[in-house]
Amino acid sequence: MITEFVTMEVRLGAEEAFSSAFGEVCGLLLVSVGCRSVKLVRGVEDPSRFVAIVEWDSVESSVQNFVDTVRYMAFAARLMPYFVQDPLVEHFDDRLT
Repeated sequence: MITEFVTMEVRLGAEEAFSSAFGEVCGLLLVSVGCRSVKLVRGVEDPSRFVAIVEWDSVESSVQNFVDTVRYMAFAARLMPYFVQDPLVEHFDDRLT
């Protein structure tokens, strides 16, 4: 399993609207083959910083079954107006040697 962390800097004053918008479109992630879960958390020290935590079967599942689809375009179009900069997307493998 792969855990994807997407760090998003949201415009000051738009945090509640962003959180609501994310709730509206997170279903687009959840219906993607290979997506196991989605969770959005908000920074305590910096309430304009959010992190989406998405569990995938693999990085390939994320790319092929979401990023390369029209669902992703709808997802991004709904959220992009809130961002100060492009989100930082990182993937982590839970299998340790």
